[in-house]
Amino acid sequence: MSADLFSPSLQHWLDLAGIFVFAISGALLGVRKNFDVFGMAVLALVTGLGGGLFRDLVIGSVPPAAFADLGYFLTPLVATLLVFFLHPEVERINTAVGVFDAAGLGLFCVAGTVKAYEHGLGMTASTALGVATAAGGGVLRDMLAGEVPALLRWDREIYAVPALLGATLTALLLKADQLSPAAGAAAAALAFTVRLLAMRYGWRAPRAWQRRSGRAGEA
Repeated sequence: MSADLFSPSLQHWLDLAGIFVFAISGALLGVRKNFDVFGMAVLALVTGLGGGLFRDLVIGSVPPAAFADLGYFLTPLVATLLVFFLHPEVERINTAVGVFDAAGLGLFCVAGTVKAYEHGLGMTASTALGVATAAGGGVLRDMLAGEVPALLRWDREIYAVPALLGATLTALLLKADQLSPAAGAAAAALAFTVRLLAMRYGWRAPRAWQRRSGRAGEA
């Protein structure tokens, strides 16, 4: 089985595309929080690179890809400049950004799982790092912006669950030595589709069974 789902060149450009869309969401949050351009850039960088950086440090892949390839580092800065000058227009295509973000989620959960498995981790750990690669940047973004991470909020559509499904399917395929480019694309498509459906229909994870609260809107 070849773990390279795509050619190195195509994989590189797909990575940059995913980083770019994630970085856009980080820079937009900076605008909403009234941050200056430096704060916007920090949020863009951690959103675009945070998940992959965490994964690489855990598996001992150093220097992390975020620092070994200048393109990875520059892409969030380009996203920051785009949002800085054109944020009203970017806000207007927020739905399209959400679709691309879902695509990045699908790609990164598969790529993260594969990379962790290649470095000798088992199925469970590889799946966990696949989810972390896809969602970790968003968690860091929200924490730096002083918000409860969207990943943990009951009033937001499920985000980690689609990544978990894609990463789990990838790990199972790896274990069975059946991970072909088509199978990897199918795992990414699963995460992408579930995330889109969650956005369309407002799917949320359940809260505690028989939970009662006297305060309206309490999570």
